[in-house]
Amino acid sequence: MSGLSVQARLARAAWAAAWVLWASAPPATAQSQIVFQTVTPHHSIQVIDQGDLRILSFDGAQQTRMSLRDPLTGHFQYTELFHMALLWHMDLTNVLMVGLGGGSVQRSFAHYYSNVTVETVEIDPEVVRIAREYFAFKESPQQRVHVSDGRAFLLRTRRRFGAIFMDAYTENRYGCFVPPHLVTKEFFELAKSRLSTNGVLVYNVIGRWRGGGADLVGALYRTLQAVFPQVYAFKARDSQNVVLVATLWPHRFDFNVLQQRLHLLAKRRPALLPTFRDRLYDLMPGPPPSLDLSPVLTDDFAPVESLMDADLR
Repeated sequence: MSGLSVQARLARAAWAAAWVLWASAPPATAQSQIVFQTVTPHHSIQVIDQGDLRILSFDGAQQTRMSLRDPLTGHFQYTELFHMALLWHMDLTNVLMVGLGGGSVQRSFAHYYSNVTVETVEIDPEVVRIAREYFAFKESPQQRVHVSDGRAFLLRTRRRFGAIFMDAYTENRYGCFVPPHLVTKEFFELAKSRLSTNGVLVYNVIGRWRGGGADLVGALYRTLQAVFPQVYAFKARDSQNVVLVATLWPHRFDFNVLQQRLHLLAKRRPALLPTFRDRLYDLMPGPPPSLDLSPVLTDDFAPVESLMDADLR
């Protein structure tokens, strides 16, 4: 750990998350305009139109991109990696997603998998309203929203889900970061208990795929390994998002097996995401290089800010 204060490390971590997402966006032009902004107890929020793209920003970091001409396009590539859950659970019928943002994953699932119910837990009611009014998110019997903290919701419910998707970020006075109570061994044990047979947990995290020291990607991977039989990693090509997939399958699927499963899946679900096959090639061949140096995160020890800071060193 560097000699910086906790406050300085948090500020640098927030800057890193913001830079990663803004780096994926087109450059600002004279056509950019703020169409809505507000401050809530959870976020400073802006909705920005930049050419054909509509952008949702939390605390200076982009959370969602959407094409105004076609709401199914323009999104961050990492959101497509949530679809990989279907490789392990082909008969998926229900999903719980923690974090709404602008609803990229929800819109996509509603379009391609009309028989899959997606329940979303979003802590900020203003985000729900913004998703409806500015990002073409539509609630329906297949798309439901609960205003709650994700961990609190899982503690209360006794329902089981075929997949749980995690894409939640929070804010404090120093910026935007992963909520520590949603990255711990205890939380993952709770999530595992709410998965059905062949259930899958998918987790989006921002970080570098590199060695040299402990970091958040390595810590999350190792913590998931302490709870789930198998963990896989997919790395987005257009940003520093890494999507981790933790499964209940006891044996490991290599790339060739996953290709075979994709062939079977395409027969069962002919309306798959068009880029599904391309995203399979984002599978990393093994765990992150930082795995052995990274800690298992617990409710008593989850130094998220310093692990995020490691990506800047």
